[in-house]
Parts: sequence; structure tokens; C-alpha cells
Amino acid sequence: MKLRPMIMSSAAFITLITSVPAMAHTGHSAGSGLQSGLIHPFSGLDHLLAMLAIGFWAAMQNRAQRISIPVTFILFLAVGFFMATGGVVLPLVEHTIAASVLVCGLIIATAVRLPAIATLTLTALFACAHGQAHGAEVSGASVLLFAAGFMSSSAILHLTGMGIFKASRTLTPRLAHIAGAAIASVGSYLLLTI
Repeated sequence: MKLRPMIMSSAAFITLITSVPAMAHTGHSAGSGLQSGLIHPFSGLDHLLAMLAIGFWAAMQNRAQRISIPVTFILFLAVGFFMATGGVVLPLVEHTIAASVLVCGLIIATAVRLPAIATLTLTALFACAHGQAHGAEVSGASVLLFAAGFMSSSAILHLTGMGIFKASRTLTPRLAHIAGAAIASVGSYLLLTI
């Protein structure tokens, strides 16, 4: 196995995640169409890493949870979004978003297996917070298109995270743990800088 390309890819990834400014999204302006929704999960490091980490986490589970984690996330992403657009805003949304990056990273790094109810509860809590952040930003007549866009992109990022996990396991099992530690480190930074 050639380690040089893997090391270069890892270095490029670390450079990317440490050079992008963290955007705890509440208060930033956002468009409200499908295109804006599709792009939005890529616009902040917190959301991007959380979506990938959810895919990683799901890929580590048994078959039922491999499906239930991303499905639960998307459903509660919608719940949080529509709560926010309806004027119901939960406290500490930005802290919960940063904590989602930290906790998911730690779960991946340690490969801990949580009981199914704990897994789905954390998934729902984190998703609701991410949905709240998206809902707090949207304006205009295309709320449903924006929601369809960011939920689609989030699902694609989950699948991407699952694929990255599977690929990392074929290269070396430790790579997934290293990625989890890197994600947790970024989550710690985000939590400390809110």
C-alpha cells in the first residue's frame, strides 16, 4: 500500500478544515431557493463536518442503525427547520451544533457503541439543532425549496461520510479513528469559540 498519497490527502484535508472559517450559522443571510438550500450545508465547517460525521457514525453501526441514523437525522432536521420558520426557537442552538461535531468525532475516534435509544436520541437532538440554524436563516417565498435543497445536500453528505468510512477501513482501520479525532478537535474549537 502506498502511504504517500494517503498522507498527502490527509494533509490537504487538514489544511482545508483548519483554513475555513467556522460559521455558526444563526444570523447569516441566506437565499431561500433550491440552489441556496443545496449549497448551504457546504457553507459552514460546522454543518459540513457534522453531516459527514453522521455518515461515518452510521457506517460504523449494524444494518438497522446504518439506515435509521441518517433517516432520523433528516426527519429531525426538517422538524427543527419548520419549528424555527414557525417562530419556535430552541436555546443554545449554536452550542448544540458545535457539540454535535465534537461528540460525533469522539464516537468515531473511539468506535464506541451506544445503545440504539441513545444513538437515535443524540441524532435527533443534533439534527433538530442543525435544522433550527437553517430555519433561522431562510426568508422569502421559497422556504420549501430551500428545505428540500439543504435536506438533499445533507443526505448526500451522509452518504459521502459513509463512503469515506468504508474506504478508510479498506486502507487502514486507524484512519477512521484519526478522522474522528480530527473532527472532534474541530468540534472542540468551535465550542470554545462560540
